[in-house]
Amino acid sequence: MWIFVNGRFVPKEKARVSVYDHGFLYGDGLFETLRAYSGTIFRLPQHLERLARSAQRLTLSLPPLFDLEALLYKTLERNRLRDAILRLTVTRGEGAVGLDPDLCGKPTLVILARRFKGYPSEFYEKGVSAAIVQVRRTPPAALDPAFKSISFLNNVQAKIEANRRGAFEGIFLSLDGYLAEGTVSNLFWVRKGKLKTPAPGVGLLEGVTRGLVLQLAKKSGVRTEEGRFRPSDLLKAEEAFLTNSGVELAPLTEVEGKAIGGGKPGPITRQLHQAFKEAVRQR
Repeated sequence: MWIFVNGRFVPKEKARVSVYDHGFLYGDGLFETLRAYSGTIFRLPQHLERLARSAQRLTLSLPPLFDLEALLYKTLERNRLRDAILRLTVTRGEGAVGLDPDLCGKPTLVILARRFKGYPSEFYEKGVSAAIVQVRRTPPAALDPAFKSISFLNNVQAKIEANRRGAFEGIFLSLDGYLAEGTVSNLFWVRKGKLKTPAPGVGLLEGVTRGLVLQLAKKSGVRTEEGRFRPSDLLKAEEAFLTNSGVELAPLTEVEGKAIGGGKPGPITRQLHQAFKEAVRQR
């Protein structure tokens, strides 16, 4: 496996960054996870634009977006991959110990790729489970979730709890008890024919797949609502699903040990996932 590190491709075994890198020392950096289908990186402009917005707010220098696009495709080509998951990471770079970003020279840029053709059909036929975790989502006033930050300890804590409870995913609540998002996913559910999802203001990362699902729902005539919801709203759902670049739309058939929609994927979930697959084919 070839990895792009600061201007060159190196074998996995030789990929290194400095122990003085502020990404390693302080979690000062951003990342994007992307998916390639048949050699085309899906929704690439949306991923790079989100990265650029965050980088600008953090005064973190990026190469031109067209250069990043070319590097991502070169990573696929170098590894002879067509169906893959890619991760692009940019950190503040190497510098003296200390929080001040001005201690660093140029940013560190790393691109990884791995073969990925999706989850088996049983994953979508049976669905997955989730636990509403006790650890709360970091509030926007502390760390804006609009940053896809490499500072992921909040999510790691929640994943540990979900694992201990035997759940596929952990669902965060905000500090004031509203549904937010999963550790690596956005959350949707259906109640009385309406598709519902937490609003960004609750404190969540607006996933690229999340945005596409909302567009597809509107196009398909499915009513949608973004708002502030309590866990009880999810537990009353007729169906539910999770979204991210890897799982696409994963049916959520059990929450807190309670079956959602009789424990089976629902019709709107299936409809929107089919629309998503069509969008992939038309990319």
